[in-house]
Amino acid sequence: MLLYVTLGTNDIDQARRFYDIVLPLLGYRRQRYSEEEIGYAADGDARCRLWIVTPFNRRRASSGNGSMVALHAARRADVDAFHAAALAAGGVDEGEPGLRPFHANFYAAYVRDPDGNKLSAVCETPE
Repeated sequence: MLLYVTLGTNDIDQARRFYDIVLPLLGYRRQRYSEEEIGYAADGDARCRLWIVTPFNRRRASSGNGSMVALHAARRADVDAFHAAALAAGGVDEGEPGLRPFHANFYAAYVRDPDGNKLSAVCETPE
């Protein structure tokens, strides 16, 4: 359904440092980088699916209230590692790793990146 997602940043270098640390823990790697944008893709994907960008209109980037990007995690340990790495890299806790009431195997953690964008890592595999 989704071709790609973009999140705004006000500091492309700070965003690169954050995402370069947390996304590889979920199997996503930086594929593109410029002064305006950074593109990440899953291993083996020919297309970047997550873009961190400076706004095209050159206005200040802001996070959306009620907006969130959920990233797939293969294992619960990957969710735990993502959450810990995000906090160590300057992210803010929005929900520690754990089971959620959405269904019996919905294991997730929630963080905000340095620009305030909300992210989650989710594993739906039983363990």
